[in-house]
Amino acid sequence: MSIIEHINKKEESHWRNIMTRVVLVLLTTFLIVWFLPRNEGKQFAYEVGEPWHYGTIIAKYDFPIYKTEDALAKEKDSLLSQFQPYFNYDHRVEGANIEKFKKDFAGGLPNLPASFEATIIDRLHRLYQAGIMETPNYNSIASGDTTSLVRVIFGKNVESIFINCVFSTMSAYEQLLNDEALAGERTALQRLNLNNYIEPNLIYDRERSETAKNDLLSGISPASGMVMSGQKIISVGDMVNDYNYRVLHSLEKEMERRSASDTQLTNMLIGNTLYVFILVLTFTVYLALFRKDYFNKPRSIAMVYTLITVFPILVSLMMEHSYFSFSVYILPFAFLPIFVRVFMDSRTAFIAHIIMVLICAAAVRYQFEFIFVQTVAGLVAIYSLREMSSRSQVFKTALMVFLAMGVTYFTLKLMQSGEEFNMDTSMYYHFLICGVLLLLAYPLMYLIEKAFGFISIITLIELSNTNRGLLRNLSEVAPGTFQHSITVGNLASEIANKIGANSTLVRTGALYHDIGKMINPVFFTENQQGGINPHDNLTDKESAKIIIEHVPNGVKLAEEANLPVAIRDFIRTHHGRGLAKYFYINYQNEHPDEIVDKELFTYPGPNPYTLEQAILMMADSCEAASHSLNEYSEENITSLVNNLIDQRVAEGCFKECKITFYDISVAKQVLIDRLKAIYHTRIQYPTSNK
Repeated sequence: MSIIEHINKKEESHWRNIMTRVVLVLLTTFLIVWFLPRNEGKQFAYEVGEPWHYGTIIAKYDFPIYKTEDALAKEKDSLLSQFQPYFNYDHRVEGANIEKFKKDFAGGLPNLPASFEATIIDRLHRLYQAGIMETPNYNSIASGDTTSLVRVIFGKNVESIFINCVFSTMSAYEQLLNDEALAGERTALQRLNLNNYIEPNLIYDRERSETAKNDLLSGISPASGMVMSGQKIISVGDMVNDYNYRVLHSLEKEMERRSASDTQLTNMLIGNTLYVFILVLTFTVYLALFRKDYFNKPRSIAMVYTLITVFPILVSLMMEHSYFSFSVYILPFAFLPIFVRVFMDSRTAFIAHIIMVLICAAAVRYQFEFIFVQTVAGLVAIYSLREMSSRSQVFKTALMVFLAMGVTYFTLKLMQSGEEFNMDTSMYYHFLICGVLLLLAYPLMYLIEKAFGFISIITLIELSNTNRGLLRNLSEVAPGTFQHSITVGNLASEIANKIGANSTLVRTGALYHDIGKMINPVFFTENQQGGINPHDNLTDKESAKIIIEHVPNGVKLAEEANLPVAIRDFIRTHHGRGLAKYFYINYQNEHPDEIVDKELFTYPGPNPYTLEQAILMMADSCEAASHSLNEYSEENITSLVNNLIDQRVAEGCFKECKITFYDISVAKQVLIDRLKAIYHTRIQYPTSNK
């Protein structure tokens, strides 16, 4: 590499690092600010029967004392119990249905006396005169109280009628069937389908009813008193009773209403953004100046920025929404210094903890107390924990953090007590809960290791980026192998999707399975150009050794690149304990009388032991062999795939993994379908003379 190329590469790396840091700062700031409270609504956590944990509250302006939701609901229910819905009386319905009845039975009623016709018409008339309404409307009114009233509009007149004096379509039909004058003929009457002549003539007037309901409810006052400017609402240590609770709730509603203007919200958003941005930028500058090497460890950076982001979000949610009746002190903020101390170093743990606490303070309203208590707790956590090697260390740290928070809070209360000292014991229960939650640091440590080192979906997607790391080098050093790996990845991914395996995992493993070929790329057919084959100058044993070595070479490169263990296992198992058959068969043919040592031509293995590894072995062998076909046809492709996979099965390559014959048959079909479009000349395997 020339000096100019080296300088250009270094400059490119420099700008890439800068962009990474900029993105980290902006993304972290955006996530935190997005969740920060945007108004002055819910500021405190309090419940009836508990002492007031905060300072004295003095009203800054006049505001009404709003009624509780329960009180408003009771008033509303009380008024609605007197509400009378409106119905329009349609006189045309009766005439139309009686005429319909006469027309349908002009020849007489079947199986009934002739006198029944006049009786039925008379009873229909009586029902329509009383009034018939839709059954759902009737049930909704009558379900609450059978003495409820409805208002019926007769032309220009309105009359209030008890609901039990009118009928629903269903009750009208039953009344008709059970009439004494028609007794004894219920079965015959049912055959007449008299419900066809019963139609609602009381029509619900939605518009007038809703207007009347709104007028009725408008008389409810949302407030029941006033608080004057300068009036004391509550003092530290006072018990929160029903009245204080309503006043505090009303104050928060009034503050939310007053801060709802666009200008105020915009100013608050800008202030929050600048505040968080400065703190996150400060932490990033610290890393750039004193811990620059961490930027080369994505896992460490991801962990610390994630922790800095998560806790402010949790605090914001607890302050803005009434999800919990506890204060924010139950949150185990000491998780951050514990994890950063174990995985990184003490100084970074302290700086990250201070930054996180200061950001959280933007969401709470009792900043000094919160900052002081949490700072001391974080320092104690750092001092008491060196490494997470036993449960006893976690218990010791949790206990010391609990004691530190208790002593610190007690000290603050002594400073603020004045002449009277009110001991708020409920806060110590919150500290105790926080200490108990800190005991989860031990099992969470395992999850943190897996989350930032285990091969998750996100990690797999990142590892699949062909423009970085080993894959980029592979594309430059061994382009034929690179294309082969991509094709194998696509084939394996489709097979995995068909049989329910992890397609992302197998595709990523396929991209890396042949990275060992970068050591000697020209010794592999897909990377050879101009018809020059260096194996022509080597013995079969030497050639087989070079070919086989791409597996251990690949594992070595993967370890140097810190690839996850699961990816390294794809490299180890994609040939299993198979043979370098070309050179093995060629050597057999040239030495027919010699007993050949198979181990010299055998890959180190092991054989696949997961479903994904078995899929990769099938896709890899079939894709590579498909290039050796002289003539492309469906028969040739089908024969090739079936023979290769059946041979792998016969050799016992899949004995150690959970793959079924159904899975294998599906894999065959996928490979046959996909390989129809992939062909070019490849070296033919010699046939054994034995």
